[in-house]
Amino acid sequence: MKISIEVENVRCGGCANTITKKLMSLEGVEGVDIATEDNIVTIEAQNDSNRDAYIEALLAMGYPEKGSVAGLAALKGKAKSIVSCAIGKVT
Repeated sequence: MKISIEVENVRCGGCANTITKKLMSLEGVEGVDIATEDNIVTIEAQNDSNRDAYIEALLAMGYPEKGSVAGLAALKGKAKSIVSCAIGKVT
């Protein structure tokens, strides 16, 4: 089953690399595809029952679901995504 989530802050391949590594470590994830230009993360999963866990993992990395975070929380997410981006480029 494919689960598509539109997120904030995806900037480059480094971001995609970080997201992919984290999501692939989660239960039920069989594959991850990221459209960096559209900020869409598509997860190939066994079923859609873990969708909330995937959204939480993305938020923890600084990639909140589009439209779900406002104000200072969005700024915090942006800062985390910049760090994730840098780490993803290095690894």
